[in-house]
Amino acid sequence: MTNPAGQKRGANHLTSSAADAKKPKSNGSITSFFGAPKSKPAESKPPSPALSSAKQKWIASLTPEQKELLQLEIDTLHDSWLVQLKEELVSPEFLNLKRFLLKEKKSGAQIFPPENEIYSWSRHTPLHNVKVVVVGQDPYHNHNQAHGLAFSVRPPTPAPPSLVNIYRGIKVDYPSFQPPPNKGGLLTPWADRGVLMLNTCLTVRAHQANSHANKGWERFTQKAIDAVARVRTRGVVFLAWGKPAGNRVAGVNRQKHCVLQSVHPSPLSAHRGFFDNGHFKKTNEWLAERYGADGVIDWSLTSKEKTDMPSPDIESPSVLVEETKRPAEKTEPQPQKTSTVSKAAELVKVADEFEDDDDVFQEDPDVLEALMREPALS
Repeated sequence: MTNPAGQKRGANHLTSSAADAKKPKSNGSITSFFGAPKSKPAESKPPSPALSSAKQKWIASLTPEQKELLQLEIDTLHDSWLVQLKEELVSPEFLNLKRFLLKEKKSGAQIFPPENEIYSWSRHTPLHNVKVVVVGQDPYHNHNQAHGLAFSVRPPTPAPPSLVNIYRGIKVDYPSFQPPPNKGGLLTPWADRGVLMLNTCLTVRAHQANSHANKGWERFTQKAIDAVARVRTRGVVFLAWGKPAGNRVAGVNRQKHCVLQSVHPSPLSAHRGFFDNGHFKKTNEWLAERYGADGVIDWSLTSKEKTDMPSPDIESPSVLVEETKRPAEKTEPQPQKTSTVSKAAELVKVADEFEDDDDVFQEDPDVLEALMREPALS
Protein backbone atom coordinates (compact mmCIF):
# COMPACT_ATOMS: atom_id res chain seq x y z
CA MET A 1 0.00 0.00 0.00
CA THR A 2 1.18 3.52 -0.64
CA ASN A 3 1.54 6.01 2.13
CA PRO A 4 -1.06 8.78 2.13
CA ALA A 5 1.83 11.21 1.71
CA GLY A 6 2.18 9.92 -1.84
CA GLN A 7 -1.42 10.64 -2.83
CA LYS A 8 -2.71 13.75 -4.59
CA ARG A 9 -2.66 16.97 -2.71
CA GLY A 10 -4.92 17.40 0.26
CA ALA A 11 -5.22 19.73 3.21
CA ASN A 12 -2.68 17.74 5.21
CA HIS A 13 -0.42 16.82 2.32
CA LEU A 14 2.31 19.26 3.28
CA THR A 15 3.38 19.76 6.85
CA SER A 16 6.16 22.29 6.33
CA SER A 17 5.66 26.04 6.46
CA ALA A 18 4.61 27.99 3.40
CA ALA A 19 8.15 29.28 3.04
CA ASP A 20 9.50 25.73 3.03
CA ALA A 21 6.94 24.38 0.58
CA LYS A 22 7.93 26.19 -2.58
CA LYS A 23 5.16 25.87 -5.12
CA PRO A 24 6.06 24.97 -8.71
CA LYS A 25 5.23 27.48 -11.38
CA SER A 26 2.51 26.62 -13.84
CA ASN A 27 4.24 25.00 -16.78
CA GLY A 28 2.65 24.71 -20.17
CA SER A 29 5.92 23.80 -21.87
CA ILE A 30 7.22 20.29 -21.37
CA THR A 31 10.56 21.31 -22.82
CA SER A 32 11.02 24.03 -20.22
CA PHE A 33 10.26 21.54 -17.46
CA PHE A 34 12.82 18.84 -18.24
CA GLY A 35 14.99 20.69 -20.73
CA ALA A 36 16.85 22.95 -18.32
CA PRO A 37 20.62 22.40 -18.24
CA LYS A 38 21.60 19.88 -15.60
CA SER A 39 24.23 20.69 -13.03
CA LYS A 40 27.30 18.49 -12.85
CA PRO A 41 27.23 15.62 -10.32
CA ALA A 42 28.16 16.84 -6.86
CA GLU A 43 30.93 14.25 -6.62
CA SER A 44 32.98 16.43 -8.98
CA LYS A 45 33.02 19.28 -6.45
CA PRO A 46 35.94 19.44 -3.98
CA PRO A 47 35.01 18.83 -0.33
CA SER A 48 34.54 21.92 1.80
CA PRO A 49 37.41 22.87 4.13
CA ALA A 50 35.17 22.21 7.13
CA LEU A 51 34.42 18.65 5.97
CA SER A 52 38.07 17.95 5.17
CA SER A 53 39.13 19.28 8.56
CA ALA A 54 36.54 17.15 10.38
CA LYS A 55 37.62 14.09 8.41
CA GLN A 56 41.31 14.60 9.16
CA LYS A 57 40.58 15.12 12.84
CA TRP A 58 38.56 11.89 12.89
CA ILE A 59 41.30 9.93 11.10
CA ALA A 60 43.85 11.18 13.62
CA SER A 61 41.70 9.79 16.44
CA LEU A 62 41.74 6.23 15.06
CA THR A 63 43.90 3.43 16.42
CA PRO A 64 46.34 1.74 14.01
CA GLU A 65 44.01 -1.27 13.67
CA GLN A 66 41.01 0.95 13.01
CA LYS A 67 42.91 2.84 10.33
CA GLU A 68 43.83 -0.43 8.65
CA LEU A 69 40.30 -1.82 8.80
CA LEU A 70 38.68 1.45 7.70
CA GLN A 71 41.05 2.43 4.89
CA LEU A 72 38.39 1.69 2.26
CA GLU A 73 35.89 3.96 4.00
CA ILE A 74 38.52 6.69 4.40
CA ASP A 75 39.39 6.52 0.71
CA THR A 76 36.04 5.89 -0.98
CA LEU A 77 33.11 6.91 1.27
CA HIS A 78 32.06 10.45 0.32
CA ASP A 79 32.94 12.98 3.01
CA SER A 80 29.32 14.12 3.38
CA TRP A 81 28.40 10.59 4.45
CA LEU A 82 31.55 9.86 6.43
CA VAL A 83 31.00 12.84 8.73
CA GLN A 84 27.49 11.60 9.56
CA LEU A 85 28.46 7.92 9.89
CA LYS A 86 31.87 8.22 11.56
CA GLU A 87 30.59 7.05 14.95
CA GLU A 88 29.06 3.95 13.38
CA LEU A 89 32.30 3.20 11.53
CA VAL A 90 34.17 2.75 14.82
CA SER A 91 31.39 0.79 16.51
CA PRO A 92 32.22 -2.79 17.55
CA GLU A 93 29.58 -4.09 15.11
CA PHE A 94 31.06 -2.36 12.07
CA LEU A 95 34.64 -3.20 12.99
CA ASN A 96 33.61 -6.85 13.32
CA LEU A 97 32.03 -6.61 9.86
CA LYS A 98 35.31 -5.27 8.50
CA ARG A 99 37.23 -8.11 10.16
CA PHE A 100 34.83 -10.59 8.56
CA LEU A 101 35.33 -9.01 5.12
CA LEU A 102 39.11 -9.05 5.59
CA LYS A 103 38.92 -12.75 6.42
CA GLU A 104 36.79 -13.36 3.32
CA LYS A 105 39.36 -11.52 1.20
CA LYS A 106 42.29 -13.49 2.62
CA SER A 107 40.43 -16.76 2.01
CA GLY A 108 40.31 -16.01 -1.71
CA ALA A 109 36.53 -15.66 -1.84
CA GLN A 110 35.28 -13.51 -4.72
CA ILE A 111 33.23 -10.61 -3.42
CA PHE A 112 30.84 -8.37 -5.34
CA PRO A 113 30.74 -5.50 -6.04
CA PRO A 114 34.43 -4.71 -6.65
CA GLU A 115 35.95 -3.18 -3.54
CA ASN A 116 36.31 0.32 -4.96
CA GLU A 117 32.60 0.37 -5.90
CA ILE A 118 31.09 -0.73 -2.58
CA TYR A 119 30.47 2.91 -1.67
CA SER A 120 29.84 4.27 -5.16
CA TRP A 121 26.31 5.21 -4.03
CA SER A 122 27.83 7.77 -1.65
CA ARG A 123 29.91 9.42 -4.38
CA HIS A 124 27.17 9.53 -7.01
CA THR A 125 24.65 10.83 -4.45
CA PRO A 126 26.27 12.93 -1.71
CA LEU A 127 24.08 13.30 1.35
CA HIS A 128 23.23 16.94 0.64
CA ASN A 129 21.89 15.98 -2.81
CA VAL A 130 19.51 13.19 -1.75
CA LYS A 131 15.89 13.74 -2.79
CA VAL A 132 14.76 10.13 -3.28
CA VAL A 133 15.86 6.90 -1.57
CA VAL A 134 15.32 3.55 -3.31
CA VAL A 135 15.81 0.74 -0.79
CA GLY A 136 17.30 -2.44 -2.26
CA GLN A 137 18.26 -5.73 -0.65
CA ASP A 138 21.28 -7.84 -1.67
CA PRO A 139 23.80 -6.90 -4.39
CA TYR A 140 23.70 -8.95 -7.58
CA HIS A 141 26.09 -11.86 -7.21
CA ASN A 142 27.24 -12.65 -10.75
CA HIS A 143 30.10 -11.19 -12.77
CA ASN A 144 29.79 -7.64 -14.16
CA GLN A 145 26.52 -6.97 -12.36
CA ALA A 146 26.79 -5.21 -8.99
CA HIS A 147 28.62 -1.89 -8.91
CA GLY A 148 27.32 -0.33 -5.70
CA LEU A 149 23.91 1.00 -6.81
CA ALA A 150 20.76 -1.00 -6.01
CA PHE A 151 19.04 -2.51 -9.09
CA SER A 152 21.75 -1.14 -11.44
CA VAL A 153 24.13 -3.13 -13.67
CA ARG A 154 27.04 -2.10 -15.84
CA PRO A 155 26.98 -2.61 -19.61
CA PRO A 156 26.98 -4.88 -21.49
CA THR A 157 24.99 -6.78 -18.83
CA PRO A 158 21.27 -6.55 -19.71
CA ALA A 159 18.80 -5.09 -17.25
CA PRO A 160 17.69 -7.81 -14.79
CA PRO A 161 14.01 -8.79 -14.48
CA SER A 162 13.29 -6.50 -11.53
CA LEU A 163 14.74 -3.49 -13.34
CA VAL A 164 12.81 -4.32 -16.50
CA ASN A 165 9.66 -4.17 -14.37
CA ILE A 166 10.78 -0.83 -12.91
CA TYR A 167 11.08 0.50 -16.46
CA ARG A 168 7.58 -0.76 -17.14
CA GLY A 169 6.27 1.04 -14.06
CA ILE A 170 7.86 4.31 -15.19
CA LYS A 171 6.30 3.95 -18.62
CA VAL A 172 2.85 3.65 -17.04
CA ASP A 173 3.44 7.01 -15.32
CA TYR A 174 5.32 8.59 -18.25
CA PRO A 175 4.32 6.94 -21.56
CA SER A 176 7.17 8.62 -23.46
CA PHE A 177 9.78 6.87 -21.29
CA GLN A 178 12.16 4.63 -23.23
CA PRO A 179 14.50 2.08 -21.62
CA PRO A 180 18.20 2.47 -22.40
CA PRO A 181 19.42 1.02 -25.70
CA ASN A 182 20.81 -2.52 -25.88
CA LYS A 183 18.66 -3.59 -22.90
CA GLY A 184 20.87 -1.47 -20.66
CA GLY A 185 20.53 -1.30 -16.89
CA LEU A 186 22.97 1.42 -15.79
CA LEU A 187 21.23 3.78 -13.35
CA THR A 188 24.04 6.23 -12.60
CA PRO A 189 22.06 9.10 -14.22
CA TRP A 190 19.38 8.69 -11.55
CA ALA A 191 21.98 8.59 -8.78
CA ASP A 192 23.64 11.75 -10.11
CA ARG A 193 20.23 13.50 -10.03
CA GLY A 194 19.62 12.77 -6.35
CA VAL A 195 18.21 9.22 -6.26
CA LEU A 196 20.06 7.25 -3.59
CA MET A 197 20.11 3.63 -4.77
CA LEU A 198 20.99 1.91 -1.49
CA ASN A 199 21.11 -1.84 -0.88
CA THR A 200 20.56 -3.22 2.61
CA CYS A 201 23.71 -5.36 2.36
CA LEU A 202 26.60 -3.82 0.45
CA THR A 203 28.60 -6.96 -0.36
CA VAL A 204 27.96 -10.60 -1.27
CA ARG A 205 29.96 -13.70 -2.16
CA ALA A 206 29.94 -14.65 -5.81
CA HIS A 207 26.92 -16.83 -6.64
CA GLN A 208 25.75 -16.96 -3.00
CA ALA A 209 22.75 -14.73 -2.38
CA ASN A 210 22.55 -13.27 1.14
CA SER A 211 25.95 -14.72 2.03
CA HIS A 212 26.90 -11.50 3.82
CA ALA A 213 23.53 -11.01 5.50
CA ASN A 214 23.48 -10.48 9.27
CA LYS A 215 27.16 -9.58 9.36
CA GLY A 216 26.68 -5.89 10.12
CA TRP A 217 25.72 -4.22 6.84
CA GLU A 218 22.07 -3.99 7.85
CA ARG A 219 22.91 -1.85 10.86
CA PHE A 220 25.25 0.39 8.83
CA THR A 221 22.81 1.03 5.98
CA GLN A 222 20.02 1.67 8.48
CA LYS A 223 22.23 4.38 9.96
CA ALA A 224 22.60 5.81 6.44
CA ILE A 225 18.81 5.87 6.00
CA ASP A 226 18.44 7.47 9.41
CA ALA A 227 21.02 10.11 8.43
CA VAL A 228 18.98 11.02 5.35
CA ALA A 229 15.81 11.35 7.41
CA ARG A 230 17.61 13.46 10.00
CA VAL A 231 19.74 15.73 7.78
CA ARG A 232 17.48 16.29 4.78
CA THR A 233 14.98 18.38 6.71
CA ARG A 234 13.24 19.77 3.65
CA GLY A 235 11.92 16.32 2.85
CA VAL A 236 12.83 13.17 0.91
CA VAL A 237 10.77 10.50 -0.87
CA PHE A 238 11.48 6.93 0.28
CA LEU A 239 10.54 4.17 -2.19
CA ALA A 240 10.20 0.90 -0.31
CA TRP A 241 9.31 -2.09 -2.50
CA GLY A 242 8.68 -5.35 -0.67
CA LYS A 243 8.27 -6.15 3.02
CA PRO A 244 12.00 -6.01 3.93
CA ALA A 245 12.32 -2.54 2.38
CA GLY A 246 9.17 -1.45 4.21
CA ASN A 247 10.74 -2.52 7.48
CA ARG A 248 13.78 -0.37 6.73
CA VAL A 249 11.74 2.83 6.54
CA ALA A 250 9.37 2.06 9.42
CA GLY A 251 10.98 4.72 11.60
CA VAL A 252 10.92 7.53 9.03
CA ASN A 253 8.95 10.61 10.11
CA ARG A 254 6.05 10.67 7.65
CA GLN A 255 5.06 14.18 8.62
CA LYS A 256 8.38 15.40 7.25
CA HIS A 257 9.07 12.87 4.48
CA CYS A 258 7.06 10.92 1.91
CA VAL A 259 7.11 7.11 2.14
CA LEU A 260 5.71 5.11 -0.79
CA GLN A 261 5.41 1.35 -0.38
CA SER A 262 4.34 -1.49 -2.66
CA VAL A 263 5.26 -5.04 -3.60
CA HIS A 264 8.74 -5.74 -4.96
CA PRO A 265 9.26 -5.33 -8.73
CA SER A 266 10.53 -8.90 -8.99
CA PRO A 267 8.67 -11.08 -11.54
CA LEU A 268 7.64 -13.10 -8.50
CA SER A 269 5.49 -10.28 -7.12
CA ALA A 270 5.25 -7.32 -9.52
CA HIS A 271 1.93 -8.49 -10.95
CA ARG A 272 0.34 -7.93 -7.53
CA GLY A 273 0.38 -4.14 -7.75
CA PHE A 274 3.80 -2.79 -8.69
CA PHE A 275 3.06 -1.68 -12.24
CA ASP A 276 0.17 0.62 -11.36
CA ASN A 277 1.45 1.96 -8.02
CA GLY A 278 2.20 5.33 -9.63
CA HIS A 279 5.32 5.82 -7.52
CA PHE A 280 7.40 7.66 -10.10
CA LYS A 281 4.82 10.32 -10.81
CA LYS A 282 3.79 10.59 -7.15
CA THR A 283 7.46 11.13 -6.29
CA ASN A 284 7.68 14.07 -8.67
CA GLU A 285 4.37 15.55 -7.56
CA TRP A 286 5.60 15.56 -3.97
CA LEU A 287 9.05 16.90 -4.84
CA ALA A 288 7.52 19.66 -6.99
CA GLU A 289 5.55 20.86 -3.98
CA ARG A 290 8.59 20.84 -1.71
CA TYR A 291 11.33 22.02 -4.05
CA GLY A 292 9.56 23.56 -7.04
CA ALA A 293 9.76 22.43 -10.65
CA ASP A 294 13.56 22.29 -10.55
CA GLY A 295 13.44 19.71 -7.76
CA VAL A 296 11.75 16.86 -9.61
CA ILE A 297 13.58 13.76 -10.83
CA ASP A 298 14.17 13.29 -14.54
CA TRP A 299 13.62 9.52 -14.83
CA SER A 300 14.88 9.36 -18.40
CA LEU A 301 17.90 7.22 -19.23
CA THR A 302 18.26 8.17 -22.90
CA SER A 303 19.41 11.54 -24.20
CA LYS A 304 16.57 11.95 -26.72
CA GLU A 305 13.80 11.46 -24.22
CA LYS A 306 14.68 14.08 -21.61
CA THR A 307 12.23 16.76 -22.79
CA ASP A 308 9.34 14.48 -23.66
CA MET A 309 8.18 13.48 -20.17
CA PRO A 310 5.07 15.31 -18.91
CA SER A 311 5.20 17.72 -16.01
CA PRO A 312 4.09 16.23 -12.67
CA ASP A 313 2.33 19.49 -11.74
CA ILE A 314 -1.12 18.06 -11.01
CA GLU A 315 -2.63 21.56 -10.82
CA SER A 316 -1.86 22.23 -14.50
CA PRO A 317 -5.07 21.89 -16.60
CA SER A 318 -3.04 20.94 -19.67
CA VAL A 319 -1.55 17.98 -17.85
CA LEU A 320 -4.92 16.85 -16.58
CA VAL A 321 -6.33 16.92 -20.09
CA GLU A 322 -3.35 15.02 -21.41
CA GLU A 323 -3.83 12.35 -18.79
CA THR A 324 -7.48 11.81 -19.68
CA LYS A 325 -6.73 11.48 -23.38
CA ARG A 326 -4.09 8.81 -23.06
CA PRO A 327 -5.15 5.47 -24.49
CA ALA A 328 -5.27 2.60 -22.09
CA GLU A 329 -2.02 0.66 -22.00
CA LYS A 330 -2.25 -2.56 -23.91
CA THR A 331 -1.43 -5.63 -21.92
CA GLU A 332 0.27 -8.58 -23.51
CA PRO A 333 -1.65 -11.87 -23.36
CA GLN A 334 -0.47 -14.01 -20.51
CA PRO A 335 0.58 -17.60 -21.15
CA GLN A 336 -1.80 -20.20 -19.84
CA LYS A 337 -0.80 -22.11 -16.74
CA THR A 338 -2.30 -25.32 -15.54
CA SER A 339 -1.62 -25.04 -11.81
CA THR A 340 -0.38 -22.78 -9.06
CA VAL A 341 2.72 -24.95 -8.75
CA SER A 342 3.65 -24.55 -12.41
CA LYS A 343 2.87 -20.82 -12.18
CA ALA A 344 5.25 -20.34 -9.26
CA ALA A 345 7.90 -22.53 -10.87
CA GLU A 346 7.78 -20.53 -14.08
CA LEU A 347 8.18 -17.22 -12.25
CA VAL A 348 11.07 -18.62 -10.20
CA LYS A 349 12.75 -19.72 -13.44
CA VAL A 350 12.47 -16.18 -14.84
CA ALA A 351 14.10 -14.71 -11.75
CA ASP A 352 16.81 -17.37 -11.57
CA GLU A 353 17.95 -16.60 -15.10
CA PHE A 354 19.58 -13.47 -13.67
CA GLU A 355 19.85 -14.62 -10.05
CA ASP A 356 18.84 -11.20 -8.71
CA ASP A 357 15.56 -12.07 -7.05
CA ASP A 358 16.50 -14.99 -4.80
CA ASP A 359 16.30 -12.69 -1.77
CA VAL A 360 12.64 -11.95 -2.44
CA PHE A 361 11.83 -15.50 -1.32
CA GLN A 362 14.46 -15.67 1.39
CA GLU A 363 13.57 -12.30 2.96
CA ASP A 364 9.91 -12.07 1.96
CA PRO A 365 8.44 -15.61 1.97
CA ASP A 366 4.94 -14.17 1.76
CA VAL A 367 5.61 -13.68 -1.96
CA LEU A 368 5.75 -17.41 -2.61
CA GLU A 369 2.88 -18.08 -0.24
CA ALA A 370 0.73 -15.54 -2.09
CA LEU A 371 1.58 -17.11 -5.42
CA MET A 372 0.57 -20.54 -4.19
CA ARG A 373 -2.76 -19.19 -2.92
CA GLU A 374 -3.71 -17.69 -6.28
CA PRO A 375 -6.17 -19.72 -8.36
CA ALA A 376 -4.81 -21.56 -11.38
CA LEU A 377 -5.42 -19.98 -14.77
CA SER A 378 -7.39 -22.12 -17.16
